[in-house]
Amino acid sequence: MAKLDIRVRLIGRALRRISVTGKSEEQILADQQRTIRHNPVLDWVLGGLAAGVDVTDDTAAGAEGRIPVRIYRPHGTDGLLPLIILIHGGGWTSGNLATYDWLGSSISKGAGAVVVSLDYRLAPAHRWPAAAEDCYAALVDVAARAAQWRADGGRIAVVGDSAGGNLAAVLTLMVRDRSGPAIAFQGLIYPATELTLGSASLEENADAPVLTKSDVLAFRRHYVPDDGDRSHPYASPLLAADHSGLPPALIQVAEHDPIRDDGLRYAEALRTSGVPVRVTTYVGMPHGYLAFPRLCRSAPQALAELCSELQLGLAACSASPPPAGAAAMSIRSTLASAMNQNDRGPLLRSLAERRQG
Repeated sequence: MAKLDIRVRLIGRALRRISVTGKSEEQILADQQRTIRHNPVLDWVLGGLAAGVDVTDDTAAGAEGRIPVRIYRPHGTDGLLPLIILIHGGGWTSGNLATYDWLGSSISKGAGAVVVSLDYRLAPAHRWPAAAEDCYAALVDVAARAAQWRADGGRIAVVGDSAGGNLAAVLTLMVRDRSGPAIAFQGLIYPATELTLGSASLEENADAPVLTKSDVLAFRRHYVPDDGDRSHPYASPLLAADHSGLPPALIQVAEHDPIRDDGLRYAEALRTSGVPVRVTTYVGMPHGYLAFPRLCRSAPQALAELCSELQLGLAACSASPPPAGAAAMSIRSTLASAMNQNDRGPLLRSLAERRQG
């Protein structure tokens, strides 16, 4: 594998000091109550809001009450724009709207779309399937109210990173199974797709920076404590009996990630079922690289790829929607290097909220 950048190793060292592995449920719940506010240092690390994007806060339906949402729209745009649902990561136990301002606003600006970021309920107070059911209820509500934000409820994509990637994949299964609002495209960023932990990369990258095998086990324990639930498709989308009829996908994974193979295996499962897939492995990158746009050199490249694929997927939906279960397309696998081809190789808590197991 490619050598890790010194900045990546430093991020890993910092995050290990506050790893979820050593936290009790009480400590996790206390962390969730702390407010994360924008400041120059935090915005430098996490990116802050992209310029030229309007931001409003609202609520949407959850499975058991309203949940907060944040809406991003490119400033000065007219007419109906495509609608993108953003589901944050954080191991199902952390993450919030503020720590995902950079990603939400950057996708809105880069893809030319209205982005609605969901603040679903977190474990351990709300274990599986609370988060997934919140996301489905919110999708139904947001799609019905899309015109309120001058968005097109007939052109919807879903994006999630890490635990959010798990929930985004689960959401597409729910929509198919329940005949919910059609999703035209899914962007899955280093997703967790199999909570029975059958991926070989879990051992290969057990001590990787940012996310370790121990972290993965701890996140899973808090989110889905019952062994019997972990193989349910709405917890482990890779284990669904049928992946046909799901929307085209971009799946981005990181070379130095214990759940790297979750994404690669899910891409293969989609391809086998006739779903168009593009999968990109970012060489020399750890889990969570897109959360640190100024420290992980592949983050700009990954964001550009994501926005480009979103535009293409939503444009195709507008022009001529493909039938469910369209003929198989081969995966266009890309081994993407870091941006420099010659090197392939409270703040800390806020950093921890941008990762997942």
